[in-house]
Amino acid sequence: MNDRKLLITSMILVALMISPFISLAQRGGMGGNFGSRYASTQSSTVPKTDDEKKILAVLNEMLTSQRAQGANVPIDDGRFLRMLVESIGARNVVEIGTSNGYSALWMLLGLKSTDGRLTTFEIEASSVKLARQNFKNAGVDNIATVVEGDAHEKVKTLKGPIDILFLDADKDGYYDYLKQLLPLVRSGGLVVAHNMDSGGTQSYINAVTNNADLETLFINTGSGSVGVTLKKR
Repeated sequence: MNDRKLLITSMILVALMISPFISLAQRGGMGGNFGSRYASTQSSTVPKTDDEKKILAVLNEMLTSQRAQGANVPIDDGRFLRMLVESIGARNVVEIGTSNGYSALWMLLGLKSTDGRLTTFEIEASSVKLARQNFKNAGVDNIATVVEGDAHEKVKTLKGPIDILFLDADKDGYYDYLKQLLPLVRSGGLVVAHNMDSGGTQSYINAVTNNADLETLFINTGSGSVGVTLKKR
């Protein structure tokens, strides 16, 4: 196993190990003093560069202002996406479902380090406008392309190889996105699907768990289930 695959496997195993405890703590299932006893396990992102500091400032502003409405992932899910992007050295990331750009900004944090680019698709014109403004404020609009319109049609113009494909749009459309874009995902690349515990995803689940070319884990992040699929080499 090479270093990159080992790192990804380790991250996923850690997430699988700690997520039940996170969920229990959030539900109060580990006693009232869980937070005080395990406070040292909590963490936040410490900016290393001025670019990272600028992006994190916009992310924080999005959570403390009205622009947070419609944010498509929780903080820890965003941090997990950033770690995946940077750990595999992703250069070409595709996102389906931009919303206000919150999840995209986390991935762009990683892409700043890998000298990569993000292409993200959004059907709502108001969300497209907001995401583009957030990208500009964060100083990453030069490496982020927002495509407005129905992603089922718009993705037909994409070219590979895709390092990471992130799905966070219409859940009953996940299978179609997978069918169209999996051929463009490189060997060793990842498909990450958000909210796998929502309805409408069964055809997608069947597709990623019954294909010998794929290895899939479903991770409980505390806010829901995320599917991480590796396209085998």
